[in-house]
Amino acid sequence: MANVYDVLNERGFLKQVTHEGLKELLGKESVTFYIGFDPTADSLHVGHYVQLMAMAHMQRAGHRPIALIGGGTTMVGDPSGKSDLRKMLSKQDIENNAEAFKQQMRRFLDFSEGKALMINNADWLLKLNYIEFLRDIGVHFSVNRMLTAECYKNRMEKGLTFLEFNYMLMQGYDFLVLNQLQGCKLQLGGDDQWSNILAGANLIRKKERKEAYGMTFTLLLTSDGRKMGKTEKGAVWLNPEKTSPYEFYQYWRNVADSDVEKCLSLLTFLPMDEIRQLCSYDDERINEAKIKLAYEVTRQVHGQEEADKAKAAAETLFEGGSQGGNVPETVIDDLNDLLLIDLLQTCGLTSSRGEGRRLIAQGGISINGSKVTEEFMPVTADCFESGEILIKKGKKKFHKVVLHS
Repeated sequence: MANVYDVLNERGFLKQVTHEGLKELLGKESVTFYIGFDPTADSLHVGHYVQLMAMAHMQRAGHRPIALIGGGTTMVGDPSGKSDLRKMLSKQDIENNAEAFKQQMRRFLDFSEGKALMINNADWLLKLNYIEFLRDIGVHFSVNRMLTAECYKNRMEKGLTFLEFNYMLMQGYDFLVLNQLQGCKLQLGGDDQWSNILAGANLIRKKERKEAYGMTFTLLLTSDGRKMGKTEKGAVWLNPEKTSPYEFYQYWRNVADSDVEKCLSLLTFLPMDEIRQLCSYDDERINEAKIKLAYEVTRQVHGQEEADKAKAAAETLFEGGSQGGNVPETVIDDLNDLLLIDLLQTCGLTSSRGEGRRLIAQGGISINGSKVTEEFMPVTADCFESGEILIKKGKKKFHKVVLHS
């Protein structure tokens, strides 16, 4: 079997490694490793996706993942990549968000029979005695070195709070505890976590006199350097209630030509030879690669049924679908108290409100691939994905509604 280090490197994951010896270690034994996820929202988003894929590759190669839920560290807030203090969440909000993370991670990792672990750092961080923690852990951290860390630079200009300054110590302590309790030798993370990962590896060497390793991954950026996973509506979430499977599919279908190969390499399990073949064109044939990307990523996150529905809706909307031509379109300017049964009339899909209600009750109306069940469903701005709604009547009749901005 190929060394997972080579697999990750070929697919474009690797950014930095703490020191030599990690590749040899990954090639000769099963390594327990971890990635931390602070539950600052009630869903994982595209920014977490690269890390989940890396964990899956590692597990497939025989290594054991620990998904560390940051129930404790979230109460402080990671300053990495932030110019302002993070919003402070209640303990209950953090617990609810952590539970949502756990459910989503099970789509990517096999937690059966101890093949992967899910642990919450609140189990030890919330019980710490502060004075003992400073004497035992704080003594090993140099303030001068910490102030040069990349993760603090953006915060220094506006004012770094002492609360945030403790974050590096807490993350380093996480690595130490996991090393002691689970034999964890490796921490992975996005490249914005480099300073925090170094801190944990160095702490283990000082406290335990053992080797500990760190590896960071490239951040998911567009070819012009912008962070990927943002739309006009905000982040692209993995929760279908926050970002629908159709909108999720459309996001990947519409990535720039120059980003397709990178996304296929990082976000799918397709063989690299197939990816290179798909991306070998610089004309309209690159659209085949985009469709493959959108379908594979949607299938992995939302399942095959939702991926099939999103693909069918997208093909109908953008390629004419079963009608063999352009989808009829209606432009509307006002959403004030607009109900779906009225919109169906406006589009010519029904002749009366009563017909619209009957169709909805019979399951004959879908919006953006999702069946409508509410007879008096209001049409709001949230219904419009990228400024459009795709209405499906029955099996073959489609209509596009565009909100005039």
